[in-house]
Amino acid sequence: MEEYQDHSLSGRVFQKIRENILNGKYKEHDELRENTIGKELGVSRTPVREALRQLELEGLVSIVPNKGAYVTGISSKDVDDIYIIRSMLEGLCARWATENITAAQLDELDEIILLSEFHIKKEGGVSADQVTELDGKFHSILYEASNSKILGHVLTDFHKYVQMARKTSVVSEERARKSIREHKQILRAIREKDADLAEQLANEHIMQVIQNLKKQGYEQTGGEHGKD
Repeated sequence: MEEYQDHSLSGRVFQKIRENILNGKYKEHDELRENTIGKELGVSRTPVREALRQLELEGLVSIVPNKGAYVTGISSKDVDDIYIIRSMLEGLCARWATENITAAQLDELDEIILLSEFHIKKEGGVSADQVTELDGKFHSILYEASNSKILGHVLTDFHKYVQMARKTSVVSEERARKSIREHKQILRAIREKDADLAEQLANEHIMQVIQNLKKQGYEQTGGEHGKD
């Protein structure tokens, strides 16, 4: 039990530090001091040290012997790579969802699209936070509907990894509306049990995101980003 608690604590510390890297609290090249982080999180240095080693394996942290741990972060190329890989996996997810989705999940996806359209039409322009949150829920339900824990886990991690690129994700109403239309097309293909079309549309949907990101000339440390 003691070993499990230690592992669980290290896992929580890992998740918190990773979140702080991905949301920009810890910037690229920042030094991550074990004592400082331990005090912030109310833990000893041991779980912090273990978390930093795990983050190094993920490529988010670089540990320099006799110097310390430094934030590597996610570069623009990393974001590109993740989206290209994700486009393929989202296609696979849509294919598997077509085969396994439940009526309740179809209803949930319908509701998300209706709510997204509502927030787009609200007076005062696009409600970025709401639409982005609903966008994430749409994809999360598809991950669940794929009936693959492994695929869902990988795609969820990719969402976290590109959090900075998605932070200001609904920049233009035009892109937000287009994204919702793409969601509708994917859902229609899934509802009609057309796995080939669902896979193609989901792949194209993420490729559109990549094009939108490039069009806006995003940078990891600032600037404006595309949707999804």
